[in-house]
Amino acid sequence: MMNAQTKESQALITPQSAIALLKEGNARFRENKKAARDLMSQVAQTTSGQYPFATILSCIDSRVSAELVFDQGVGDIFSARVAGNIVNEDLLGSIEFACKLAGTKVVVVLGHTSCGAVKGACDDARLGNLTALVSKIKPAVVAVEDPKDPQLRNSKNLDFVDRVAKMNVNLTLEEIRTKSPVLREMEENGEIEIVGAMYDINTGKVTFYE
Repeated sequence: MMNAQTKESQALITPQSAIALLKEGNARFRENKKAARDLMSQVAQTTSGQYPFATILSCIDSRVSAELVFDQGVGDIFSARVAGNIVNEDLLGSIEFACKLAGTKVVVVLGHTSCGAVKGACDDARLGNLTALVSKIKPAVVAVEDPKDPQLRNSKNLDFVDRVAKMNVNLTLEEIRTKSPVLREMEENGEIEIVGAMYDINTGKVTFYE
């Protein structure tokens, strides 16, 4: 039976072993072999504090719940979610809290295939506050140079959409390092790793960037 993380168990986890734990969890998810957990027992175990080992920045997409796709329990991960897995000041502050104050060992920026927010950016969608959010993904659209034909650079071309989603993860990683001296310093000191990954909505597989 899996217990919630404790201060002692969290301290033993390295950035590399944190990534390994997430990979193992995703393998269990894909094989439908979820770890044995008593979630209410974990609720009781975490009443006096929380010691998560990972922070996942992912999309709000209903198919990509980080706790589910990595088979984690109560108190295991911080889950930051926003359409298109972009960062802003509030999200950076949240991730800084998670790593610097609460002790997580890895930050994963998790994109996914067929992302609606990315499709919106490819199509230059405009709707209320969504317009500003989508504009933060536009640099990834511009950065993917092929195909050149404007007719193929839209949400109907799923290969293009997925390549923009991957690029968007890369640009988000860059932005975290550029705009958060706190996280950049932690990574340089080997206290955390900041990594990208993509979730395939067809297979349930998470592929980590090398």
